[in-house]
Amino acid sequence: MTIPAQTYPFDARPLTDPVDPRAVNAFWRGIRATHPTSTVTVIGWVIAGVFVVMTIMPLIGVAVFGIAGGGLAHGGISGGFVLPLVLVVLFLAIGIPIGVASMRRNRTNAFRIARFAQANAMTYEHEIANPALPGMIFQLGDSRVASQLVRGHTPRFVEFGNYRYSTGSGKNRSTHHWGYVAVKLDVPLPNIVLDALGNNTLGTNLPASFSRDQRLSLEGDFDQHFTLYCPQGYEADALYLFTPDIMARFIDNAAQLDVEIVDDWMFLYMRRAASTTDAATWAWLFNAVGALMTKFDQWARWRDDRLRAAQAPAPAPGMAESSASAPGPVGSPASAPLPFAAPAGLLAPPPGVALQGRRLHRSVPWLTIVIFAVVVGFMILPQFFGVLGVLFLR
Repeated sequence: MTIPAQTYPFDARPLTDPVDPRAVNAFWRGIRATHPTSTVTVIGWVIAGVFVVMTIMPLIGVAVFGIAGGGLAHGGISGGFVLPLVLVVLFLAIGIPIGVASMRRNRTNAFRIARFAQANAMTYEHEIANPALPGMIFQLGDSRVASQLVRGHTPRFVEFGNYRYSTGSGKNRSTHHWGYVAVKLDVPLPNIVLDALGNNTLGTNLPASFSRDQRLSLEGDFDQHFTLYCPQGYEADALYLFTPDIMARFIDNAAQLDVEIVDDWMFLYMRRAASTTDAATWAWLFNAVGALMTKFDQWARWRDDRLRAAQAPAPAPGMAESSASAPGPVGSPASAPLPFAAPAGLLAPPPGVALQGRRLHRSVPWLTIVIFAVVVGFMILPQFFGVLGVLFLR
């Protein structure tokens, strides 16, 4: 059953309306004024420029000397000297226009997304290095950058963004790209992960694996769409948070999104851009967030009973003995409770999560290890048996 989502402002026209190039240039000048190019980026451009010059200049030199020498001496131009010149011309004629067009397209897209944010009563932030978010993807690798951030502030803080980070080094260095939605919650909640089955291929789509003893099966057909992980001992709390109506909203609106609840945040993850010029993607994400938001008030009432003991103050040394022997007020029994003392057992725990519920325990990604071992085995075993064959033939 599809539950109607709450309606929020949605105007997708800025994503497709024609743009004024002068407005785009003015917008980009403002971006550059508030986000100056980093030293690392400048060094990268310098290295790339040096590489291009060192690659092209020899080709130009060979072509020039070939034309001047071979052409004049033999009355024609050798094909061996024409080829470098053709490569240079092709690079200049095709590569540079493609690079310029790509740069203009990226700037125009950023301009469109910023205008889309403005039209929908939201704000735009172009780029943030090392975003201070507790989600699992924000704790990995290096060169962490969140970009094209669209933020809403009512009825609660929501951030749509793209994120990238790098892992490895040298030839094994790779960059990972994510789209995400971050929603601020009212209170900290246990670390719960919903691994969407619809976007998995070989194993989980998430960058982390969790031990099987933290898996919790929920009623209905929820397990056909998500695998839910919660810390051990928090199964009853997860059932309180994921009531049948909330499970239905996740199935109907977020079945292709991985979900993480950590501290007082909820994250929706996807392996493509969330902040984009595609109106259909925005409509989908707006609908998902709007459908889930209407149930967050229920989550705000959750409290971790494990904090109750930590909240109760320990009696001072000797207090128990002195209280038992001290005489009570005249005309009142010594055991009479104070009129302003809270009844025992009714103190509500403060908002928060006990230490054992704040983070899930990670597990070893065995599937990845097995695939890696098989690939390495196919690469090494033929050489190994080849060496053995040579030894035996001797």
